[in-house]
Amino acid sequence: MERTIRKAAVLGSGVMGATIAAHLANVGIQTLLLDMAPKGETDPNKMNDIVEASKKNLLKNKPSPLFTKEVLNRIEVGNFDDDLHRIADVDWVIEVIIENLEIKQGFFKKIEQFWNPGTIVSSNTSGISVHAICENNSEQFKKHFLGTHFFNPPRYMKLLEFIPTKHTDPSIVSFMKSFCEKKLGKGVVIAKDTPNFIANRIGTYGLLSSLKQMGKLGLTISEVDELTGPLIGRPKSATFRTLDLVGIDTFVLVSNNMYENVSDLEEKEIFKVPELMEYMVEQGYIGDKAGSGFYQKKRTDKGKVILELDVANKTYIPRSKSNLKSVEAAKNAKGLKNKLKALIESDDKGGKFTWELMKNGWLYAANKVFEISDDIQAVDEAMKWGFNWDLGPFEAWDAVGVVDTVSRMKEEGEKIPAWIESMLASGKTSFYEKQGDKTFYIQIDGGLKEKEVPKEIITLDQIKEKNGVIKSNTGASLFDIGDDIACLQFHSMNNTIGPDVLQMVPISLEEVRKNYRGLVIGHQKGKNFCVGANLMMLLMAAQDEDWFEIEQMIQGFHQMAMGLKYFEKPIVTAPFGMTLGGGVEVCLPSAHVQASAETYMGLVEMGVGLIPAGGGTKEMLVRSTSPVDIDKTIDLQPFVNRVFETIGMAKVSTSASDAKDLGLLKASDRITMNPDHLIYDAKQAALGMSIAGYEPPIQKKVRVVGEPGLAALKMGLYQMKMSGFISEHDELIGTQLANILSGGKVAANSLVSEKYLLELELEAFLSLCGEPKSQERIQHMLLTRKPLRN
Repeated sequence: MERTIRKAAVLGSGVMGATIAAHLANVGIQTLLLDMAPKGETDPNKMNDIVEASKKNLLKNKPSPLFTKEVLNRIEVGNFDDDLHRIADVDWVIEVIIENLEIKQGFFKKIEQFWNPGTIVSSNTSGISVHAICENNSEQFKKHFLGTHFFNPPRYMKLLEFIPTKHTDPSIVSFMKSFCEKKLGKGVVIAKDTPNFIANRIGTYGLLSSLKQMGKLGLTISEVDELTGPLIGRPKSATFRTLDLVGIDTFVLVSNNMYENVSDLEEKEIFKVPELMEYMVEQGYIGDKAGSGFYQKKRTDKGKVILELDVANKTYIPRSKSNLKSVEAAKNAKGLKNKLKALIESDDKGGKFTWELMKNGWLYAANKVFEISDDIQAVDEAMKWGFNWDLGPFEAWDAVGVVDTVSRMKEEGEKIPAWIESMLASGKTSFYEKQGDKTFYIQIDGGLKEKEVPKEIITLDQIKEKNGVIKSNTGASLFDIGDDIACLQFHSMNNTIGPDVLQMVPISLEEVRKNYRGLVIGHQKGKNFCVGANLMMLLMAAQDEDWFEIEQMIQGFHQMAMGLKYFEKPIVTAPFGMTLGGGVEVCLPSAHVQASAETYMGLVEMGVGLIPAGGGTKEMLVRSTSPVDIDKTIDLQPFVNRVFETIGMAKVSTSASDAKDLGLLKASDRITMNPDHLIYDAKQAALGMSIAGYEPPIQKKVRVVGEPGLAALKMGLYQMKMSGFISEHDELIGTQLANILSGGKVAANSLVSEKYLLELELEAFLSLCGEPKSQERIQHMLLTRKPLRN
């Protein structure tokens, strides 16, 4: 019988335990969450108070650990005294109690008393020896035991480190890796049982190195964050903003764990907590949770201001603005590789800082790689998935050139690890090497190992390079992704939809009609699928009163939407990240949507003084009313009201699951947990629908609520305006929306065509584009990225 995980038990309901339980529940796993009963409590009704409180707090956490509120129904609660025996009925037990070896060892002896042989058990730890945790358990238990290190918050952080022991059954590790990658959406890295494992070991070293170099070169907090953020391919939170988010007290615990557990005296000194951090913890300056850390937020008469810590005087001062030449040079360079080169080759203090930071980080990773992992790939992936770096240390080293940088290191008296010296002596000049469409990486013995790429990972740029492009313009490209499935890939600025993308859709459909079984609409460019139509182009046309151009654009959207909806072959759209406005209007008419779990969908045009007019308003109405309008007698007004609320309030889903609740996705649409698998899953969906004999929907008339329904919606708007909830302009926009959703000035229960509803969309959109207040809203959004209420 094939192993699977349907039920899990999480033992410990602190922040980490509760959020791990939440993510298991997100993906459909029934989860038992246990913790201690309140000390001295005997009332049976209060034994679960601690864990009940933790479960309720999941609704308050930000960012939310839950896909939807209903997910909580998959989490049962209990306590260690009364319910530990229930772990016998689950497939995976995850211990998440206090980080204390002796307490964990005792607890695992107790767990084994109720353990069902064959059940997988893991200890979630960020640094305690996994071998030591289970050393008092039976040999059979040890075979099914391993360490796990979920990164916080578990829903959003991709990295999951597995730490098998010498006793762990390799088949357990293999199964768990595959399961967690597919079902939990994780990037799994196998780590050795060493202090802080991989990512925290390398990451902690890098953060401490930043502090050390800052002091030497006299840089400010703000300058270091500018140098260690996107300029070097790392998150905007950079160094000190990250520490404030994590908590300086938490970071001190991680550093101390390294200090106490590494044996090499030179390395031990690296992890000694700086006096500055000890002072900050003593003073309570522990980061965002305390209101003060390396940065401090203050409210003043002029609004909120952010101060930074003056390291020398230990006082808060206004944030400094950098005028480093190295920063300017990096900003002007194109591409991460050239930005890195510009920084490390600059001779100002910014350049010297970056060189020392990168050099020390590379050498530390090179010296420790085979102690903490099996290969360089594990280290690179751990840093990308756990710390959101664009490049791992060895990839970044390759990017700027190993030969030249090693030569520079030697000139500065640095000792190069022997395995790198051997690599260079053998004629190899990089850690990674491409041979055709395969990638190989160097091993400690100098040999090359092929980088394994699971079949579920499809890299579109590689396929496009290999297969060539069928059709292309400035906004999108069509190409073959195998198995007679084509892919339409957006590559416009910010993946917005403009005339170029709209032109490619009918061209693509004609090509698929002739030569392919189906089409996937998806891409891997940037963090978002599509943030809507090109607002700048729209605003310019509106200000020039070029109504013909705007009408042409909307008609282009309508042709796209109807073409996609009634196309004779399956079209699968693969959204991810922000999928707004026009992005949603690509998804709505598709035969199927394969959405990434972290997809934030919304028809948000109301926020810029408009209504969804690319077929979105019509399609939301149709998909809301048609399925329930079986015998043409049901009252459709409640369903129309729901759509009106969703669009009128510009609701954006908090996940793909929430998008189903909002009606933006159909119940039959599917969700991919691992974003790396999204295109593969979309392709399989298109192929499966083709094999099953896909037939497009039949065009039907739409029953509408007519003038009585319109009057009801207008009354609601009037009451909201009179109560001060909306402005007069909001009422105007809402009335235009209500007119479309009700079917306009027709009798109740009239049957209208989709074409008629699209004409109402066009009429409303053109009217609103001519409104000065709508133009003000568009301009404000373009300038500030925030909606204007006027």
